[in-house]
Amino acid sequence: MTDWNPDSYLRFSDERTRPSVDLASRIRVDTPKTVIDLGCGPGNSTAVLRQRWPFAQVSGLDSSPEMIDSARETFPEGVWELDSIEDWFAGTPYDVVFSNAALQWARSHTALTQHLFAQVAPGGALAFQVPSQEYARVRVLIDEVAHDVAWESRMGGALAELTMEAPEVYYDALAPRASSIDLWETEYHHVMDSPAAIVDWISSTGLRPFLACLSSDAEKERFVALLTRRVAEEYKTRSDGRVLFPFRRTFIIAYT
Repeated sequence: MTDWNPDSYLRFSDERTRPSVDLASRIRVDTPKTVIDLGCGPGNSTAVLRQRWPFAQVSGLDSSPEMIDSARETFPEGVWELDSIEDWFAGTPYDVVFSNAALQWARSHTALTQHLFAQVAPGGALAFQVPSQEYARVRVLIDEVAHDVAWESRMGGALAELTMEAPEVYYDALAPRASSIDLWETEYHHVMDSPAAIVDWISSTGLRPFLACLSSDAEKERFVALLTRRVAEEYKTRSDGRVLFPFRRTFIIAYT
């Protein structure tokens, strides 16, 4: 897969950060001593956690060296770890284990969320959000383009790259272990300048595995052009010339 690009990711910083604000504000742990942000990216969600709990030791972890470098450049005094979420173990349990739009890049969510919950200290919480299983319509359009005969035979890995489970899967995985669970879904309607802006949004996240399967810039340009055409047909221009981009997310907070 292509490397993560922090600058591209942060072009829609406000929209990407808002779910982390909504999630952090709902966590009923008033004075945690230790907090970790799993899949912290360039540190935008980690900054939300520092603001939420200014007296806590807040760490960020990500598997992308580019993202960790960007986070460290923005906040050099922070604690930043380069590791994958699947391989991470807490030496000492954390009061809050937090993840904003990162677990979808991992597999086996039942085992993974149970493992992450085991890293939470007594009285603490595991809190995460992922794109909902229904996801955005643009994901369906990406899959349609991926089945073009020019490259369909190369797209198997990309089509299976993301994992989004139904809310009840997360509930069943954590309910036997948790003292209580807060679970909800929110659909954001992002106001975008154009259909091309939606493609730009997804190009730094969900589109990455598909473009990585292509062998030339010409193929990548054709893939993006086909996708942009479908997006323009699906997402209608509103009265002010902009486009609404509905995006549903699943939120889980499990307390020890």
